[in-house]
Amino acid sequence: MKDDNHELVDFQVLSLKYKTRLTRKYKERKKYEVPNPNEIKSVIPGTVLEIKAKKGKKLKEGEVILLLEAMKMINEIHMPFDGKIKKIFVEKGQRISKSFLMVEIE
Repeated sequence: MKDDNHELVDFQVLSLKYKTRLTRKYKERKKYEVPNPNEIKSVIPGTVLEIKAKKGKKLKEGEVILLLEAMKMINEIHMPFDGKIKKIFVEKGQRISKSFLMVEIE
C-alpha cells in the first residue's frame, strides 16, 4: 500500500496488526550476517602491535593470538576455542579498520 510516496508495511504483534513507514535509513541498512566462528575480526579500528601466533600453529582457548592498539590501549586478541591458525591476514604495524578480518581458524 502506498501513501503520499511512502510505502506502508504491515507488521503484527500477537493478534494486533499495525502499519508503519520504513525509513530510507532502515531500508539501506547493512543486512545482518551470521558471524563465522572461524573468523576473528576487529571490533574497533587500530594498529597491529605484535603477532604472537603463526600459520599452522595449534592454540588452546584463551591463548593470545595478537596485540592490537586501539584508542591508546593495548588489546589482546585471544583464541576463542581450541584450534589451528589457518591464515593470518594482518602484519605487524598495519592499521586496520573495524570488522577487518584478522585471523582465520580451522
